[in-house]
Amino acid sequence: AGAKGAFRTRNEGSLPMKITVLGAGAWGFALANLLAKKCDEVLLWTKEERLLKAVEEKGHHPLYPDITPAENIQWTQDLHAAVYNRDLIVESVTSKGIRPVFSGIDKSDIRCPIVITSKGIDQERLITLPELLVEVLGESHRDKIGILSGPSFAKEVIVDKPTSVVASSYNKEAMQLIAKTFNGPNFRVYPNSDILGVAFGGATKNVIAVACGISDGMQLGNSARAALMTRGLHEMTRLAITCGAKRETLSGLSGMGDLILTCSSLLSRNYSFGKLLSTGSTSDEAKDQIGMVVEGAFAAAAGTALAKKMGIEMPINEAIHQIIDQNLPPQMAVQQLMQRAVKEEHL
Repeated sequence: AGAKGAFRTRNEGSLPMKITVLGAGAWGFALANLLAKKCDEVLLWTKEERLLKAVEEKGHHPLYPDITPAENIQWTQDLHAAVYNRDLIVESVTSKGIRPVFSGIDKSDIRCPIVITSKGIDQERLITLPELLVEVLGESHRDKIGILSGPSFAKEVIVDKPTSVVASSYNKEAMQLIAKTFNGPNFRVYPNSDILGVAFGGATKNVIAVACGISDGMQLGNSARAALMTRGLHEMTRLAITCGAKRETLSGLSGMGDLILTCSSLLSRNYSFGKLLSTGSTSDEAKDQIGMVVEGAFAAAAGTALAKKMGIEMPINEAIHQIIDQNLPPQMAVQQLMQRAVKEEHL
């Protein structure tokens, strides 16, 4: 990286870049393999000793027994080595992991763009993940921070299923570099300068996916799911534009696109989490059965708190928060939503 706002660009085709992916879960590993196909070196960082041993012993990631990792992927537990002298850093440590992981990094080591790929709202500060990273690293690093979001399942990306997402950043050159680096034959990346809207779309759709999982688990029907998705998108958009995002961003891939994907597939851990809640599982029991982080469980509480702070109503989001964190029976939540006073529909 050069001076502020100036980042190295590469020739078309193979990219002689050194990239780090922080986090070797399902999504981090899928992105590492995606990037390894077109970049010289990919360093995959994890703090999980058991994961490293499993990969070393079996030759594959435990979540992907049929996938052989690309040869140019290297593994490390050394966080300093992972971020020093890189061309791009890709975050995939979950929304709750961003603060502790990046707080443990020497800020002077970070001289390249950082791509956030987790989706959520910080519960402590009620801010989007890009703003959280600015807070952790300092204002001088703002122009390095970007985000990648949109309708994408790790299990599909890793086997080259056609996927389209959005890249954004506070800095136009960083945004273009991120889009160019990730873009490939089966992974299409659209630049979008509204980083706030892109971040909100990815975070808030997870809550609606939990709601749809509950609805389908209760066998409430296709009409109920359609209503939840439509009114849910309205809630997502209302919160985003109240906080300063552009309305049209929520109608794109990072909003409506991601919402459609996650609200009807068992590949979505948020949707699956909702189905488990509908059968009487507690929130903790459902999380244990999923076995991976359920971002919607955290976003529901944060979204409800932020909506109250901004003085707007988000009844679906609040209902999911009450089910997850206050043990409200799903049947009662449905009754409360259906008995709300009817108002003229405004989109």
